[in-house]
Amino acid sequence: MRALPSSVPWFLGILGLVVLAVTVMSEAVGTGLISTSFLKVLGMTLCFCLAALAMDVVWGYCGILSLGHMAFFGLGGYAIGMWLMYARTEIIVAANLAGRAIPPTEAELRDAIGSQIFGVVGASDFPWVWGFAHSLPLQLAMVVVVPGLIALVFGWLAFRSRVTGVYLSILTQAMTLALSLWFFQNDSGLRGNNGLSGLQNIPGFLDAPQAAVALAFFLASALALALGYVFFAWVVSGKMGSVIRAIRDDEARVRFLGYPVEGFKLFVFTLTAIVAGIAGALYYPQAGIINPGEMAPIASIYLAVWVAIGGRGRLYGAVIGAAFVSLVSTWFTGGGAPDIDLGFYRIDWVDWWLVLLGVSFVLVTIFAPKGLGGLVDLWTERRGRDRHGADLGPDQGALREREAGE
Repeated sequence: MRALPSSVPWFLGILGLVVLAVTVMSEAVGTGLISTSFLKVLGMTLCFCLAALAMDVVWGYCGILSLGHMAFFGLGGYAIGMWLMYARTEIIVAANLAGRAIPPTEAELRDAIGSQIFGVVGASDFPWVWGFAHSLPLQLAMVVVVPGLIALVFGWLAFRSRVTGVYLSILTQAMTLALSLWFFQNDSGLRGNNGLSGLQNIPGFLDAPQAAVALAFFLASALALALGYVFFAWVVSGKMGSVIRAIRDDEARVRFLGYPVEGFKLFVFTLTAIVAGIAGALYYPQAGIINPGEMAPIASIYLAVWVAIGGRGRLYGAVIGAAFVSLVSTWFTGGGAPDIDLGFYRIDWVDWWLVLLGVSFVLVTIFAPKGLGGLVDLWTERRGRDRHGADLGPDQGALREREAGE
């Protein structure tokens, strides 16, 4: 049986303690030390961590700098958001038509739902993309199928043409831009710039306190992150993990040894796209709204920055980076950080946060290529590591010093 990395029990233990502490301090069942709004922020942060895990596997381990994975994140959000809007609107419309002497037909009910959803963009008919919106099981399947299918087709076309490096990154960014521009169009059936809103109102739990709903999504996000970490730790360990890292380090040599490089890359790219879609499906019911701006290319760049700051090539580094940047961003842009008045100029952190993030990315890249995850490495090195030598590069699993000399 393939042995998992030693970081897995540590990660699961720390995550479990965090979940227990947050649950006890939440308004739903505990002392109320953590507000419902901040509980939602924590739940959304866990979803970002799951997306960062996917990004780290495709970039940090396989060497594919994808600048389009937040598009898959958004596709998962739209898939679940369509059902949430349809089901919630169906409840409202059915209640409004309940007083009629003659019950509405299925066609009348559907037309009324369509008018309610698409009236904001001057339409009333359901577009083809909403064909499964009435069914929760089918829409949950779309959370996996749509990102996975798009990644599979895109990856097959790109990898079979042996597009690599910066050119592949540009292609993934172009794919993201094309998707976001299509979603902005009113005739796409996804309400254009208005997006899908009111997603925090979960059908069947409309009377439940928001504190309880927020806690449920937080626990679901934590479970998804735990499962995702264990699954990806299994993927990047053993022979498969060695091949994936070898592709990152020297793709031509791996191909020369007879390994189907394109097949491995397509597998990793598609798998991580699916996980990013699942993360998005958990994120947007907590955020309450999704629009095409969430799928803009800049969002995928942010995801790469999170992984770089945390330390690519380390699963725990991706989680640390995403959690750190997400929570610090909330503090700076949510009014937690006091503005600085210099007399001749006032620093407003809402405007300057992205500048600070960009500077941090540059500094980490130059002076601390291992990122925040390198702090964990320092601690483990003091405890003594079971290995031949030190990493020669910033990525875990790079050629060892002693191995290089033998």
